[in-house]
Amino acid sequence: MSRLSLIGLYALFAVLATLLNLGIQRLILAIEQSTIGFAIAIVAGTGAGLVLKYLLDKRWIFRDPTKGARENGRKFSRYTVMGLVTTGIFWTTETAFWLVWQTDGMRELGAVLGLMLGYAVKYWLDRRFVFTDAAPARAA
Repeated sequence: MSRLSLIGLYALFAVLATLLNLGIQRLILAIEQSTIGFAIAIVAGTGAGLVLKYLLDKRWIFRDPTKGARENGRKFSRYTVMGLVTTGIFWTTETAFWLVWQTDGMRELGAVLGLMLGYAVKYWLDRRFVFTDAAPARAA
């Protein structure tokens, strides 16, 4: 796979996870618009995006051969820890945009910008600490 193809695929997966994340957030915020609703929305959206991104990255980006619930559980745990680091970038950016402008459009812009930066950092962390025994797709 060429470097450009790898970047494109990784970006596509980030977009899909972002759309799922924001869709879950919108659904929850349509039901509950309080501060608690906001907190639930960002946690639920982030969780859904995390699971989708793990499954896509494992198969298509890192070509991870791991099988079995126990080993996948360990790997997903490490993936999640790396995600906690980068989720801080995402949540801080999204929340800052919400606090400054207090509109859904600006909150979502902050979320998208935070996720873009977070995913760039996450790729490096995952390659270094999570998918260490996998054969990542390489540039041709």
